[in-house]
Amino acid sequence: MERSNAMLSQDEHFATNATHVGAEPEQWSCRSVVPHIVLSTTFKQSGPGEHLGFEYGRSGNPTRDGLEKCLASLEGAEHSMVFSSGLAATTTVLTMFKTGDHIIATDDLYGGTNR
Repeated sequence: MERSNAMLSQDEHFATNATHVGAEPEQWSCRSVVPHIVLSTTFKQSGPGEHLGFEYGRSGNPTRDGLEKCLASLEGAEHSMVFSSGLAATTTVLTMFKTGDHIIATDDLYGGTNR
């Protein structure tokens, strides 16, 4: 018996989104259903100053874009951000504060952050 989307439980929606959001086969030239793990640090451009989506791995890559879409969907958010290192995440958070602001954080931050 087929159920409508309205009848799916919260867990079933979560599992479906965790599996499919950010992993659309149409984004890959080979139509792979399982998303690629892109390890490239640099991406070919058609010419100087002609940005084609990705330039350097630190600023983004297809794998991270897919993960960000998936996490945003799972959290019911418009966007999410993932980082290639703990220091990059910490630096991004710190840029949102002004001198004199306070940050409440756990003791086990990225190593060296609280020193």
